[in-house]
Amino acid sequence: MQLFVNLPVKDLDRSKKFFTELGFQLFGMADTMASVIISEQTQVMLLTEPAFASYITKDIADSGTATEAILVLGMENPAQVDELVDKALAAGATPAGVKLEDGMRYQRGFADLDGHHWEALCLVQPAG
Repeated sequence: MQLFVNLPVKDLDRSKKFFTELGFQLFGMADTMASVIISEQTQVMLLTEPAFASYITKDIADSGTATEAILVLGMENPAQVDELVDKALAAGATPAGVKLEDGMRYQRGFADLDGHHWEALCLVQPAG
């Protein structure tokens, strides 16, 4: 089974550049959408707001003032968490959420250029 998460974006070219700067590959690009490849089984579809609106009957949530979801990316180690979040911040993202470092997990978050909340998470294996 595959998972396709769909997100509305205000400026598709800007969003494609942002996710490319984070090291993600894009697939299936069209004038109104592009797919960010997370893994073989998971993609995040970036849709222009008009394209996104064509699939829904409710209003598009304002991700600048409300959180509709938290997208969490599982990383292998804390260094990967820091690398991804630092790249995101350098590419124009803003910090989001609360940094967690409690011995069981290491987690940091950012809001992408459209305000969508992303977290990078590493589950820490106990020593021994």
